[in-house]
Amino acid sequence: MATNASPEQVKALFSNCRLIGRRFRLAHVHFGREIIEVATFRGHHESGEGEGVVENGMILRDNVFGSLEEDAQRRDFTVNALYYNIADFSVVDYADGLKDLKDHTLRLIGDPVVRFQEDPVRMLRAIRFAAKLEFQLDETIHAQIVEHGDLLANIPAARLFDEILKIFLSGHAVTGYKLLKEHNLLQYLFPLTAPLIKENDYSDQFITDALSNTDKRIHEEKPVTPAFLFAALLWLPVQQKAALLQEQGMTALQAMQVAGDEVTREQVAYVTLPKRFSFPMREIWINQLRLEMRRGKRPLRLLQQPRFRASYDFMLLRNQAGESLQELCDWWTQFQTENEDQQRQMVNKLSQNKGRGKGRGKKHHRQPKKEHKES
Repeated sequence: MATNASPEQVKALFSNCRLIGRRFRLAHVHFGREIIEVATFRGHHESGEGEGVVENGMILRDNVFGSLEEDAQRRDFTVNALYYNIADFSVVDYADGLKDLKDHTLRLIGDPVVRFQEDPVRMLRAIRFAAKLEFQLDETIHAQIVEHGDLLANIPAARLFDEILKIFLSGHAVTGYKLLKEHNLLQYLFPLTAPLIKENDYSDQFITDALSNTDKRIHEEKPVTPAFLFAALLWLPVQQKAALLQEQGMTALQAMQVAGDEVTREQVAYVTLPKRFSFPMREIWINQLRLEMRRGKRPLRLLQQPRFRASYDFMLLRNQAGESLQELCDWWTQFQTENEDQQRQMVNKLSQNKGRGKGRGKKHHRQPKKEHKES
């Protein structure tokens, strides 16, 4: 909802209202679980009333109020500057938004350079709307995003986390990912991952498959978690760093733990990742090694872990993208369906097979790689 009433006036009208935000003050009117967001018409900082703070072209505080027409000109995209007037049931259009809506075109209001400097997050919003609504970006927007993507470095890491979730948890993550790459924005969100991605390679395929899986779960109304999403987006640098640490003498488990901690610490300097997501994310990585440890009681214990299913799905994605893990995936797929006695038999049989000659073990290890190459 947009209105000429100030946030304080809205709060005075509704006892179930809460005011939120400092940079952009809003009124949230609660009706049970539903929240109606009420924004006061924004005005131009030079002539409006209220508080506005601009530093180096970036709007740090935007609580300057104005008229409906001024509010339309302050919006980011023309299709976001359409108002439904409940007084006469008409659509108010000050920015030719209806034409762009019909043409499926995303166009900025005003000078793109100025608008992106005011709020660089508009670049990520452009990507999200284009992906979700299947809109084409105006050529000017495309050029300015590519040129000024480095402005995202000035955005608080917590705000970027929210925008990433909106892009990747909208049901159109694969398209969003492709647009981020196309506009060279991935390097500002995942600077450890971006340099490792190569087109038509395992690196790109793994992330694409993970995001495709996320889209599928959302369309099927199944739960998704940022922990799994970030585990996939940061897997490449974790793998690389863990391999280097193993070459320096660490065990595989130690290397994975240290690599996970270091990658997480470096990543949160760019995009915040709350601990409620970073802890299970690292557990998914560690479990990739635990899934290989199938002797004794370890498989049964791992099966009872809260993060087992996510870790198992993660392993399947690795195999699907090109890692030679088919035998391991098949074993765990069957293991989950058996009763406890049959599970023990599977573990014992595996231990007996591993106890036989080394030559036979090497031959068995090479076969999955050959099959993958032929496929």
